[in-house]
Amino acid sequence: MNSGQMVPPVVDGTAGRTPHRRSTRATSDAVRSGRGRVALPALASGLGLALSLPPWGFWILAFPAAGLLWWRLGGLRPRTRLWAGWLAGLGSFVPGLLFARSFTLAGAAVLMALEALFFGMACLAVPRGPVVARALAFPAAMTMAEAMRQNWPFGGLPIGGVFLGQAGGPLLGVARLGGPLGLTLAVYVGGVALAAFAMAAAQVIRRRNGAADFRTLLVIGAVAMVAVVGTDIAAAHAPDGGPSVGTVTAVGVQGGGVRGFSRSQVDPSVVLAAALAATAPLTHGSREKGPQLVLWPEDVVSLLGPLEGSGEEAVLSRLAMTLQATLVVGITETLSGTAFRNEVVAFGPDGSVASRYEKVHRVPFGEYVPWRSFFAHLGNLSAVARDAVPGNGTGVLNTPVAPLGAMISYEVFYAARGRVPVRAGAELLIVPTNTSSYATSQIPTQEIAASQVQATQLGRDLLQAAPTGYTAWIDHRGELLARSVLGHRQLVPAVLQRRTGSTDYVRWGDTPALVVSLSALVMGWSLSMRRLRRHSGRQAAYS
Repeated sequence: MNSGQMVPPVVDGTAGRTPHRRSTRATSDAVRSGRGRVALPALASGLGLALSLPPWGFWILAFPAAGLLWWRLGGLRPRTRLWAGWLAGLGSFVPGLLFARSFTLAGAAVLMALEALFFGMACLAVPRGPVVARALAFPAAMTMAEAMRQNWPFGGLPIGGVFLGQAGGPLLGVARLGGPLGLTLAVYVGGVALAAFAMAAAQVIRRRNGAADFRTLLVIGAVAMVAVVGTDIAAAHAPDGGPSVGTVTAVGVQGGGVRGFSRSQVDPSVVLAAALAATAPLTHGSREKGPQLVLWPEDVVSLLGPLEGSGEEAVLSRLAMTLQATLVVGITETLSGTAFRNEVVAFGPDGSVASRYEKVHRVPFGEYVPWRSFFAHLGNLSAVARDAVPGNGTGVLNTPVAPLGAMISYEVFYAARGRVPVRAGAELLIVPTNTSSYATSQIPTQEIAASQVQATQLGRDLLQAAPTGYTAWIDHRGELLARSVLGHRQLVPAVLQRRTGSTDYVRWGDTPALVVSLSALVMGWSLSMRRLRRHSGRQAAYS
């Protein structure tokens, strides 16, 4: 074509569609395509993390999912990293917190969107490059975001955390060293290892170098893999609570019933009658061969006033004497028109009250409404008419059989609520819970996973009892030895081993995982800023 020749506008079948408009459309298509190249991997990463959790339980998916997100963050601008992280969070928490829709659909949507922001902020905290800097900062930022998520707002929400999926995997022992945050860090470091090896393999297949050097990727993958495997091996040989100092024969009682109903929809007398009927077979056998400990679920006894002097107290006292066992019962007491107490009470074989513990960590919008006057303008709060009064005890029940470390229901998701009683002398763990209002198995299975993590990180055998959810026996290494069937009336017998030793997590808590994460994040940003200064220096030299 001659450069001096006049060229008429090209029309592609629509009057007035000029090359300028076609160029605009092509640019728009390219932008949408670019967004897709970020959005789809981010969403897929989040979905993989969700599927690693109970009830799906594909624990192995957590590693490639984490690696996919790390890879996708490469070269992205800060705003795009934030957006990619938020999409990954949605991919994880929409399925992972699906149970919340049974309370309020609008509230569940807000919850999922807010929880996803923790992923977004973590990805924003990952530097753009170089690849070594991202490899250091990504697992650290995701772990620190999980630490924040477990504590804020309103006490945090560990449900849906990636650590729960690893209760069924080979890394569970890492909890003895670093608890839930240690498990979280191990997952994301393992993801970086897989992604680095995959990126190096892709360069070999394509026979060309990518944005990152082949040897650098191999070193990153090897170091990250050695870190994960080495930590797992160290955890296998770490203190696990020490040798048994005695045994306690125990039974978890599950009264059974229809699931999916809230507390206000079920007559308290029906729940109590179901627990009594489930316990009845234990009263017919020989006392010498009977259990030493009988655990009832959370709030299986609901009172309009105090326990002292009530007919229910007399019934429970006689039952403990008949069983000649320590009977631990979940009880709620109405204190006023706006307040109630959620506690567990231990009755000794002589029928007297041996010990009691009031729940410390309450469920926001389930057991109490924070900022009630504010949220009353946004929705109907009649389902939570009264607020639970927070307890302040260590969680230790001093009983005739052993000092018991109690975590009531929701508390089992919080590592500190198990660590406090063990540091105060608890030799066994108990989890009286009530998941009857959840129609699906999502919360009961995640709660079992949380109990497995607690038992492992604290080095204590654990017995859990629920009215219609899972009643279970878990040993000090996190192995699920027995579990009931959802909704069935059932007794779960257990032989619990008492222990007095400590694990590294009991001694140090979350400190090691947080120190490692913060150090890695600082190192990652230091490398990134050093590269930026070097690049700026070169530009200045050429100008």
